Amino acid sequence: MATTDETGQTAERVVLSHPSNLGKHGRDRIRQDYYRQWLRRSRETAAPGDEWDEFTDIGCCGSQMRIPFRVEAVDGGDRVTEDTEIEITEREACDLGHGWAVQYDE
Repeated sequence: MATTDETGQTAERVVLSHPSNLGKHGRDRIRQDYYRQWLRRSRETAAPGDEWDEFTDIGCCGSQMRIPFRVEAVDGGDRVTEDTEIEITEREACDLGHGWAVQYDE
């Protein structure tokens, strides 16, 4: 159930999409509970169409890979909290600018 305070109504669920050409390694990282927790903490609000330029480690020497998420839907209000469910889906492919082979599965 959504709650209200001085900053707006809490989003019950936020649906984020990632490019379909994100490889298995990246998908494995972003589907972890710790990553969804990071997404909840890194944003205050969400609205359909917002673009979130996020990152995850690639498991090698502290290197990172960039992931361009897009907010596809928001249920409830626009405020992201610890109680907001984060759902991740995919959309059409785009140029991810891969720098390390481990970031994708070709």
